[in-house]
Amino acid sequence: MNQKPIIGITMGDPAGNGPEITVKALAHAELYDRCRPIVVGDAKMIEQAAGFVGRPDMRVHRCQKVAGAQFTPGVIDVLHLDLIRDPARFAIGQVSIEGGNAAFQCVRKVIELAMAGEVDATCTNALNKEAMNKALEAAGGANSDGYTHFDGHTEIYATYTHTKKYTMMLAHHDLRVVHVSTHCSLREACDRVKKARVLEVIEIAHKACRDMGIASPRVAVAGLNPHCGENGLFGTEEIEEIKPAIEAARAEGIDAIGPCPPDSVFSEALGGWYDIVVCMYHDQGHIPLKTVGFVYDREAKSWKAVEGVNVTLGLPIIRTSVDHGTGFALAGKGTSNELSLVNAIDYAVRMALGSAPQNESEK
Repeated sequence: MNQKPIIGITMGDPAGNGPEITVKALAHAELYDRCRPIVVGDAKMIEQAAGFVGRPDMRVHRCQKVAGAQFTPGVIDVLHLDLIRDPARFAIGQVSIEGGNAAFQCVRKVIELAMAGEVDATCTNALNKEAMNKALEAAGGANSDGYTHFDGHTEIYATYTHTKKYTMMLAHHDLRVVHVSTHCSLREACDRVKKARVLEVIEIAHKACRDMGIASPRVAVAGLNPHCGENGLFGTEEIEEIKPAIEAARAEGIDAIGPCPPDSVFSEALGGWYDIVVCMYHDQGHIPLKTVGFVYDREAKSWKAVEGVNVTLGLPIIRTSVDHGTGFALAGKGTSNELSLVNAIDYAVRMALGSAPQNESEK
């Protein structure tokens, strides 16, 4: 790629802190040295957010097409979608059909841009699932597409890119985890630990690392049960499903290691033993990532850091995201931390360029 990649950034639910952290992230002038960012959303809400965060100096430039963007520090290019009737009357920090619809339309538009090759990667701010699904139900489907429910961003991307095999990856610098299952009950998650799905996720994880420039990825595969089942004493999923999947992956030439005890594999990954960890369910991967990425300052009684990047793997386009929610309680106060979004943009840039993000100490 001869030019800096174009990154399409959704504003998220406008009732949340997405617009605010977008303004804060794009106020980092050095970001423009690495990429060409363009926001997909309602320019009126970005202008309002600039006021919330005390950055009225940031000029919002409305574009009808990506080709009309200026990509200049101090200017926030917004591919304008007229989604909020009156920002002065729009309720910040509350679930609403109008906000849910706006968030959804931004996501659908940025996918369209990526599929058409107008942006090189996409980066999403948080949406509120309740608001989005209320909007879809009220409209009787997404603009006559017929879809009245999505579990979240991942399912929207899979649907509109016609992708059948995909998974979520969370990353904090070079600590990366992928999931066999995500948004389902723990009881159902255990039932989803099957050889075919575990193998599929190992393959996706291996390919993702290769795409990021890691020549020989080391893929650790976590067990499901305590101590990996202790040879069947605490469960047989490792014997019957996980180990056969690892053996099949190794037969394909993938350096898959495991099953690894879940209580130690993440410490080993932090120590550089592995490039990515395959987790069996949502919290098995989310808890360690958020433990290292979300840092609360006891004395200041505020979040010192809210880091972490959410990536959807298996898609024909690049999608990264913040690893936090809409922050309704913080919306409108101008205090939200933009670091997760900055990291997500950087991850999108590096994936577009085919290089893997590393620890700060290794850059």
